Amino acid sequence: MRFLEFGCVLLIVVLALVVSVKGEIYIVTVEGEPIISYTGGIDEFEATAVESDEKIDTTSELVTSYGRHLEKRHDMILGMLFEQGTYKKLYSYRHLINGFAVHISPEQAETLRHAPGVKSVARDWKVKRLTTHTPQFLGLPTGVWPTGGGFDRAGEDIVIGFVDSGIYPHHPSFATHNTEPYEPVPRYRGKCEVDPDTKINFCNGKIVGAQHFAQAAIASGAFNPSIDFASPLDGDGHGSHTTSIAAGNNGIPVRMHGHEFGKASGMAPRARIAVYKALYRLFGGFVADVVAAIDQAVYDGVDILSLSVGPNSPPAAAKTTFLNPFDATLLGAVKAGVFVAQAAGNGGPFPKTMVSYSPWIASVAAAIDDRRYKNHLTLGNGNILAGIGLSPSTHLNRTYTLVAANDVLLDSSVTKYSPTDCQRPELLNKKLIEGNILLCGYSFNFVVGTASMKKVSETAKALGAAGFVLCVENISPGAKFDPVPVGLPGILITDVGNSKKLIDYYNISTPRDWTGRVKSFKGLGKIGDGLIPILHKSAPQVALFSARGPNVKDFSFQEADLLKPDILAPGSLIWAAWSPNGTDEANFIGEGFAMVSGTSMSAPHIAGIAALIKQKHPHWSPAAIKSALMTTSTTLDRAGNPLLAQQTSETEAIKFVKATPFDYGSGHVDPTAALDPGLIFDAGYEDYLGFLCTTPGIDVHEIRNYTHVPCNTSMGKPSNLNTPSITISHLVGTQVVHRTVTNVAEEETYVITARMEPAVAIEVNPPAMTINGGTSRQFSVTLTSQSVTGSYSFGEVLMKGSRGHKVRIPVVAKGFPR
Repeated sequence: MRFLEFGCVLLIVVLALVVSVKGEIYIVTVEGEPIISYTGGIDEFEATAVESDEKIDTTSELVTSYGRHLEKRHDMILGMLFEQGTYKKLYSYRHLINGFAVHISPEQAETLRHAPGVKSVARDWKVKRLTTHTPQFLGLPTGVWPTGGGFDRAGEDIVIGFVDSGIYPHHPSFATHNTEPYEPVPRYRGKCEVDPDTKINFCNGKIVGAQHFAQAAIASGAFNPSIDFASPLDGDGHGSHTTSIAAGNNGIPVRMHGHEFGKASGMAPRARIAVYKALYRLFGGFVADVVAAIDQAVYDGVDILSLSVGPNSPPAAAKTTFLNPFDATLLGAVKAGVFVAQAAGNGGPFPKTMVSYSPWIASVAAAIDDRRYKNHLTLGNGNILAGIGLSPSTHLNRTYTLVAANDVLLDSSVTKYSPTDCQRPELLNKKLIEGNILLCGYSFNFVVGTASMKKVSETAKALGAAGFVLCVENISPGAKFDPVPVGLPGILITDVGNSKKLIDYYNISTPRDWTGRVKSFKGLGKIGDGLIPILHKSAPQVALFSARGPNVKDFSFQEADLLKPDILAPGSLIWAAWSPNGTDEANFIGEGFAMVSGTSMSAPHIAGIAALIKQKHPHWSPAAIKSALMTTSTTLDRAGNPLLAQQTSETEAIKFVKATPFDYGSGHVDPTAALDPGLIFDAGYEDYLGFLCTTPGIDVHEIRNYTHVPCNTSMGKPSNLNTPSITISHLVGTQVVHRTVTNVAEEETYVITARMEPAVAIEVNPPAMTINGGTSRQFSVTLTSQSVTGSYSFGEVLMKGSRGHKVRIPVVAKGFPR
């Protein structure tokens, strides 16, 4: 997910496009069970249901014939209600939910809503993208890859499905010519589309599937084949970036402007890639297309799903965050044994900004890792001004004249083009700029993406400048200052105080005549080397943009008894593959790599690490993999101090505060420890249904609409769902919570302790237990409200094993008076 979305002007254009097309897209669910949960009962069709965590057998004639039966029923419902030509069915959903997507008028939707056999009718809603040094930072080359046979075996035969903006298949991160040949993966049955222009197959052995889904986008009028590409080709850059983070080849040199910034690698470099394109350059995507992509991916046999996508807004008809076509489809995916990693969202640092809600999903927050890029500008008066700029220095032994863009305009009439942005070299006087340092202004155009630092560099180069300086005089809401690689010496002065020092020095050093015209340029400066990263022990830290909890159970923002996010992973300034025709980041247009931030980048880190766990433990459930990641994570930084979170201060400057589970979930991922967690907290489909059925305010009929089974409330309370975290949003008096752990190692004795902030008392029972390998034991946690503070109290349960395993789960509770 990107930190900054496209801006108001573009949104209005897209909305105008959508509104101009008659009708709307609706996602409809109907009576009858989908393939994954059909237990029989219809003559001629035997059961196709799978046990929890079991894949669909796509080769089975039972599955194929029952799927055809469902599709015929969808067509029959539409054919009986509406005349041919007045509607267009876009997809039949048969595998994970039973329903279809259709383009109809609001009046037809109302007719459909009251038709026999129809369970729910939801108007489609839009989704957006939630927009490499990290393998070393996470310890993969030394701690994890050797256990699986080295990087050239890491993730072998695990298929990761990416629902994103497609892929640029010719990128070296996805190439096969320098790797051992890939054998076919028999259990994966996805297809490979052929590029309609070049007729080249998108698959190559590493890429095993490539499909695109755009029926809803086309029906809405938003799809433009000349820029969106009616193929799996990535026209945006985002999809190639996220895919290479999880599964890109190891040791790919990241070169830009003649400098190598290091070598990129995916978390699981030998994993296979299955592409399901459902996001597009200008408008993001539609849930109908995304659900079709997920439905197909699970049917095809992916092991892991990486979703760097989230809703623009809550679905109009949904009452609860956990029950809508999107989350219900993902529940079906998990039932089929597919681990799902989803970006938490980029609405931070504000509370309740999560866009990934459900317990069956691993919701991933974004961290800043230990690498920082800094640069400096030295003025003729000796002042040194800090800034950022991934650029070479000017010549070390000399200074250069400073020339401001607004003093070298060719014509006063060009001011209507914002010439101080330095985006158009034809507006500026080359004779006055050549050999000097050009000073430019950072305006709101940079925030909305109509101006870029890359373009400033190109302008300065075209005018023969020795370098450039971009000054931030006012902080605009939504501004983010990331270092941008440029070939020319250049620096962005992000601190308003430093920018003022520069402007004051320039004005004092630059004599003018009575009209204000410059007589001579006397200000001097030189730009430092910004190419060398500085490694910080204060990492990781929670990124400013990363969405925060508490989690909500409905769109009135009532708090849920479930912790989100689940886990923290690198998501800031991540180097990875890019599509040369990608436009998602203005500073990287035409480049082969990009350095991008967002929870979009953190989710594929977890997807790739999950692939490594799946490779080592092929029979583990999605919940077991998620548990291993969470219970072994860390809440300390590299220096051994508690994790910090970026937060905004009253002055708009970034400050650091002590982070809580609402920032990082269980903590920052530790891949080495996750391979050997000792204990796991397992859960399956029936447990998730119990969570839904015991959550107050959820309509049992709504649950049945999506799950096709009656409610079972034996769980008692949603906080008893067997997750590796405990959350009680409304603690009155005393509440006892139960958890079950399964030993996935040898027999071990665990000592159990707990601690909590003073407003809530905590006890665990038993205080110690011995668990044999492969067996399960239950323990209880008693929470008592001691005082009412109006805010959450945080704590943890810690289980220390005699063989060295350490299992930690976060505890979150808010006390209320009796």
